[in-house]
Amino acid sequence: MKRLLEVCAGSLPSVEAAVEGGAERIELCSALPLDGLTPSVGLLKYVRERYPQLTIHVLIRPREGNFVYSQSELRTMLMDIEEAMPWADGFVSGTLTAEGDVDIPATDLLVRATHGKPFTFHRAFDHCRQPLVALEQLITLGCSRILTSGQAPKAVQGIRLLRQLRDLSDGRLLIMPGGGVNTENARQIMDLTGTTEIHGSCSAGAGVTSAAMVRQVRTVISSVSSLDAT
Repeated sequence: MKRLLEVCAGSLPSVEAAVEGGAERIELCSALPLDGLTPSVGLLKYVRERYPQLTIHVLIRPREGNFVYSQSELRTMLMDIEEAMPWADGFVSGTLTAEGDVDIPATDLLVRATHGKPFTFHRAFDHCRQPLVALEQLITLGCSRILTSGQAPKAVQGIRLLRQLRDLSDGRLLIMPGGGVNTENARQIMDLTGTTEIHGSCSAGAGVTSAAMVRQVRTVISSVSSLDAT
């Protein structure tokens, strides 16, 4: 089964480097030093027009900090999705309650707003107090994948939970490891979790994507021989 690297690109130079390195899909955002915020529509339109074959998933995150959003912030997120719809292939977002659970009504609104385009619940998942409960809730809500480090600082440290999530999801959605992914650990993460997608910024420093690193990670994951790729 084909393995895929999703590159987190927070600027036009990073997008250009990701494409040069052979990336097939990016998560387009801004402000990577803040862990990523919603990109401008202008950037999205430009990337779409310049790279028509590139799969673009757009991050919807209106501010830095936690993932507990007010009604006004949620409305802004819905408007951002509406504005991005003509040029985006998918969306990446996530909302939580103050107690650390998936905000089901808010997430339902976000998923419905994408009108069937793939929806990735992002690393807000790593702050869920009951990850296995959250997994089932996100499947019911119609999410396509979960981006997670396995609730560890880095994905390589969260392999046990990542594998458990992958097994329990049983093909109902994709588990996509992310967090500290690099050329040295990408193969180990995919081997031990059985996942088919992995997420990384492939940064050479200062948050700018390196084409060489994208190429190297893609080479590494293309040679993965998973312990259980079914």
